[in-house]
Amino acid sequence: MPKVGFVGCIGHECETHFRQEMVRYGIELPRLKVVSETGGFKLVYDKGGNRTLDVLGISGRILPEDIPEECFDSRVILLGPILGEIDLELIRFVRDRSKAEVFLDPQGMVREVGPSGRVREVGNFEASKLYSSLVDIIKPNEHEARAMTGVEDPFFSVRMMTEWGAKVSIVTLAERGSIIARRRSLLRIDAYETFAKDPTGAGDTYAGAFITRYLRGEPLYRCGLFASAAASIKVEYTGPDFPLEVEEVERRVRKLSGG
Repeated sequence: MPKVGFVGCIGHECETHFRQEMVRYGIELPRLKVVSETGGFKLVYDKGGNRTLDVLGISGRILPEDIPEECFDSRVILLGPILGEIDLELIRFVRDRSKAEVFLDPQGMVREVGPSGRVREVGNFEASKLYSSLVDIIKPNEHEARAMTGVEDPFFSVRMMTEWGAKVSIVTLAERGSIIARRRSLLRIDAYETFAKDPTGAGDTYAGAFITRYLRGEPLYRCGLFASAAASIKVEYTGPDFPLEVEEVERRVRKLSGG
C-alpha cells in the first residue's frame, strides 16, 4: 500500500479532531501548520445547482519550509488550495525540488473575497499561463477555466492549458461529465447519471481517483472514467464521509463504457 502524506494549515480549534481524522483515513505523513483560523466557507446552492461561497475563515499560507523533505520523493504531488494558501513561488519550488508529477487543482488561485465576504472568481491570464506551464496535470472546473482563460467554451479552454505547457489538462463539467486534453487528443468523459445530494467534494474525489489510475499507467480515458464514477458516488452523500468502494466504482465504469 503506497504512503499518502498531507500538508496543510489548520486552526487551533480543529487541530485535535483533524489529526484524529488523518489517523482514521490512514494518512501516515500529516504535516499541519497550526494557524489562527481554519479556512472554510458557508456554501449555498440555488435551485439550478449553482453555488455561492461565503467566507467563514481564511487559513495561512503554505511556505516551502512547511513541506517535509520526504514529500519530495512522491510519485505525485497534488496541490489543492481553496483560497490563496499557495502561490506561484511555491509551485516553482515544488517543481524544482521534486521529480514527482505535479497535479494542480487551481480553484484557490482564481478566488478572491469581495467586500461582503462572498468569494468571487477572478482570473489572471498571465498567472494562469505560468502555473499551467509549471505543472503536469491541471484540473479546474468550467467556471474556474473561464476565469483562467477568459473564454466561455470549455473545449477551447482545456486546449489552451495544454498549449500553455500542462501535459494533461482536465475541465470538469458537473453533471455533464469532463473533458481531458493531452497534446492533440481530446477526450469527452460522461458523468454517471445519479441523484446528487451534495456536490461538495466531487472535484477532490475526481482528482484522487484519477491519480490512482494514472499512477498505474492506464490510458487517460480509463483514468477519466474511473474518476467520473468515483465522483458520482461522492455526490450521493452529504458531508466528507461516504462509502467509496473500488468494486462499486468499477461497476459504474463498466456502465459508463458500455461494458
